[in-house]
Amino acid sequence: MTAGDRIPNTPEPAPADRHAAWLSADRGDGTYRNPVLAADWSDPDVTRVGDDYYLTASSFGRVPGLPLLHSRDLVNWTLIGHALERPAPAEAFTVPRHDCGVWAPSIRYHDDRFWIFWGDPDHGIFQVSAEDVRGPWSRPHLIEPGKGLIDPCPLWDERTGEAYLVHAWARSRSGIKNRLTGHRMRPDATGLLDDGTTLVDADRIPGWFTLEGPKLYQHDGWFWILAPAGGVATGWQGAFRSRGFFGPYEEHVVLAQGDTDINGPHQGGWVRTPAGEDWFVHFQEQGPYGRLVHLQPMRWDEGATSRSGSVERGGGWPVLGEYGSPVREHPKPALPPQPPTAPVTDDDFPGGRYGRQWQWAADPGSGWAPPHSGDGLRLTCVRTPDAHDLRRLPHVLTQRLPARPVTVEVGLRLESAEPGAKAGLTVLGDAFSWIGLERGTDGRARLVHRFAESLAEGERDAAHSWPAPDERARLRIVIGAGARCRFAADTGDGWTPHGQVFAALPWRWVGALLGLFAAAPAEAGDTGGGHAGTALFTHFRITPVARRRPAADE
Repeated sequence: MTAGDRIPNTPEPAPADRHAAWLSADRGDGTYRNPVLAADWSDPDVTRVGDDYYLTASSFGRVPGLPLLHSRDLVNWTLIGHALERPAPAEAFTVPRHDCGVWAPSIRYHDDRFWIFWGDPDHGIFQVSAEDVRGPWSRPHLIEPGKGLIDPCPLWDERTGEAYLVHAWARSRSGIKNRLTGHRMRPDATGLLDDGTTLVDADRIPGWFTLEGPKLYQHDGWFWILAPAGGVATGWQGAFRSRGFFGPYEEHVVLAQGDTDINGPHQGGWVRTPAGEDWFVHFQEQGPYGRLVHLQPMRWDEGATSRSGSVERGGGWPVLGEYGSPVREHPKPALPPQPPTAPVTDDDFPGGRYGRQWQWAADPGSGWAPPHSGDGLRLTCVRTPDAHDLRRLPHVLTQRLPARPVTVEVGLRLESAEPGAKAGLTVLGDAFSWIGLERGTDGRARLVHRFAESLAEGERDAAHSWPAPDERARLRIVIGAGARCRFAADTGDGWTPHGQVFAALPWRWVGALLGLFAAAPAEAGDTGGGHAGTALFTHFRITPVARRRPAADE
């Protein structure tokens, strides 16, 4: 199941980042509190190489894709890069495709290489590989074209030399769902060797629906498929086992919400530590925040005992969480202690460069973030006929929304002199709202706050605009419980709140995002793409919202 002890070009343990440690799940007393990744790291999978753990997740249409996270203790994680520099096929992602692209990847280590497989529901099954997890990674290779082929996972049988692949189906593209299909695969992962065999047809299992997200393993003489069912928000984690890859398989529910507050605990990966402890990572769907990553203890029980004390049939099944229900708090894995850390959020944009936590909404064009010698991020005000709707803009630079009450701040100077040029800070999803600066027809910069509802074709004012005499502003969004957002700005006279509360909304499969953008309206008949000057962003910060202490008489 796990890789050996050889560590190829292993990254050094990342020091605790002063801007991200507060997001760590590490409680500092030998325990952790779920989620271990409190943001939308959707459909996680994990593998171990030596003493290091690597996690990847769905990236859909954002660029770069296939995030790579590293940990030494499965609780404290850092983002070390991305495996997919450009999406494939590139021409399909020149515009935002928020719910398409990279779905549910699997990460493995085989033959001294890292491998990541994913399904694109519109194009087929791809893989990339690398000797060093930090790259360079190979270009995407399409190993099986087709519609609706999703959630692939490979397995190399070290005993026989055979290679296999299992995948699920997207009914929206193929008309098929609730089914897992298995193939023999070329050992070099360049293609499949057969047309596929149905391994599990969950339509034949009473009560099972939306079976997807399979992960394939070998253990104790069995082929194991760990796969979720029951839907993203309310489903459960299933396990299937067979003595042969092509079945027949028997099934068992190994993780479900039970009487906890962790809804739909499912879809993820199993990993074993060098000491032999087993752990399972999975997601919990949390509306505007997307899919948060949880860590569950895992053990093997010859007579898997239920919470009520009854012995389940079959024996030899994995037991996840506490008697099959997810834990909120738990002792950490028995691994060397690590400093509390989490993926970085803040950015000073040194040398005009943005950090690896940022992703474009689509495949980046030339000159979107022109280099310069100073600090701060200079974004081009790209001319576009879609300047009125941020959901359509590829040149929005995004990062994940923390699932915590936070304050987001950034500095902005509008350098473009073109009327209609604008730039700002946004919360972007199926609906969006932003605050920033816009150049008026009189040549002056004004502070504006706009929003668009889910079905709206464009934005409208959320508050009255007012002058920004220095053509700069400090922008703020305070995000409270339920991702309810309050906007404010400081143009030199102190912080002033703007507009009504905005409730962030996710797309269908993707949580809401934070974003920076610059744009300008295209002239009549202009299809866009030209440059209309720039905007400069500085000192991006995300900080926790302090809890108010009750007064003595409360």
